[in-house]
Amino acid sequence: MAAHGAQKALGWFDGPGPENAAKMMHGLGFRPGETYAPLAAWNEITSGALIVAGLGGPVGPAMLISNMIVAQASVHWPNGFFAQKGGIEVGLLYSAAALSFAATDFGALSLDAALGLRDRLRNPWFATLALAGGVAAAVVILNSRDTTPEGAATPTFRGQNSPAPDASDHDEDDGS
Repeated sequence: MAAHGAQKALGWFDGPGPENAAKMMHGLGFRPGETYAPLAAWNEITSGALIVAGLGGPVGPAMLISNMIVAQASVHWPNGFFAQKGGIEVGLLYSAAALSFAATDFGALSLDAALGLRDRLRNPWFATLALAGGVAAAVVILNSRDTTPEGAATPTFRGQNSPAPDASDHDEDDGS
């Protein structure tokens, strides 16, 4: 997941880089794309890094699940289940793996274990709170999405309360 975020944020691994990621996010209705693209990218980088390091208990997995909910709902859902058609399959697998880490822990070789945080972060209430926060964040982000087509049509009629000036509103006396 961190590598996927680096594609957007830094253009690494043949990724689009920040400018094209912003255009993609804008096209998906996450506007302004210049705000949403780095947020998504750095969420991917951070969640992936936390999971790889085994640090932060359920926080990284909750961030990843939040990102997957948004990606699946905004990009993959219309394509069905299977990955070869751009469906939700891979996102569901990532989410299932993240959920298993959130529900258990990263193991004895994790940074959580090395720092003595393992027992504190395995609290079921903390895991529930982290996962609920991730889901809530995804819902807020999806609800902020603007799917209005670019260059929406403007009315061709002129009403009484229309802010556009009417030709009759102009003084026809040109001073000659």
